[in-house]
Amino acid sequence: MSETPRFVANCPLPATGGDTIELAHGGGGLLTQRLIDGLFRPAFAGSPDDLTHDGAVFDIGGAQLAFTTDSYVVQPLFFPGGDIGSLAVNGTVNDLAMCGAEPRYLSVGLVLEEGFPIDDLGRVVVSMRDAARAAGVRIVTGDTKVVERGKCDGLYVNTSGVGLVLASSPVSPRQVRAGDAVVLSGDIGRHGIAIMAVREGLGFETTIASDCAPLAACVRALIDGGIELHCMRDLTRGGLATALIEIALAGRVAIRLDEAAIPVSDSVRGACEILGLDPLYVANEGRFVALMAPACAERAVAILRRFFGDAAIIGTVETSARAGTVELGTIGGVRALDMLTGEQLPRIC
Repeated sequence: MSETPRFVANCPLPATGGDTIELAHGGGGLLTQRLIDGLFRPAFAGSPDDLTHDGAVFDIGGAQLAFTTDSYVVQPLFFPGGDIGSLAVNGTVNDLAMCGAEPRYLSVGLVLEEGFPIDDLGRVVVSMRDAARAAGVRIVTGDTKVVERGKCDGLYVNTSGVGLVLASSPVSPRQVRAGDAVVLSGDIGRHGIAIMAVREGLGFETTIASDCAPLAACVRALIDGGIELHCMRDLTRGGLATALIEIALAGRVAIRLDEAAIPVSDSVRGACEILGLDPLYVANEGRFVALMAPACAERAVAILRRFFGDAAIIGTVETSARAGTVELGTIGGVRALDMLTGEQLPRIC
């Protein structure tokens, strides 16, 4: 008998009515983690390390390659600082960079809704071309499908990427160890707030633009600078808090953050206060966190500040007595950070 019915029936997923599974829009937080642990990992994972990072690393003919894929359903399609096209290219480039790899080649899959304006499609294609050139990658293959009107919300994009691993040692959550420094590349929250402002027609005194950008060059600078990188993660769905909780769970470590050290722009902080959002959970598309040997932290910050002016050391990895936890040191004490049960801002990538 097939093993499939056993692990599907027993997977600890939030289910309602028959065989359906209800998931929060956006795909972040606790529900997605339960889906990965209860359904995808039993089906697909070949080892305990599989599905714990932003991409897979494997050896072919003596060369180490990284591979990743992602799908983009952002609404609106165009926003200050980017659009679904540049978002798709940069998102895949960044996932490869988080594996310690130099991105080389991308594929692109487009799902178009019948009646989608050809001018808008042209804008997206040109944006993808320009983003790929800026990131130093080539789009080498792809696919296009058209679905009935009302079935696609305009345009969905899938991108997959292959890169050559440059890091001399593995970069993954399982490499994190007690004493590691937690370094943040720059200010957080701008992408999610930029999307929300356009979507809801909110007018702030200052236009908040997405931080959507490729990260491969600054990661390459860290590697070339001899930084002992143990793990990196770009701060997309679920933001900084979710990324670090995922790392703590996969690496079986505890992480302690200093709230005062985490850079948040005044405009983003003010918008979050108005909207009732926590910037620690707001998505980014051009920021990442790196966990590294503590002796390298100050040098890493100096390298990153050539790209991002407000890179900072924001915390440390502690002993595994409280493995899987992330705590935030505040003026008033210590706050435990939890995985979101849904997504603060759906459809942001």
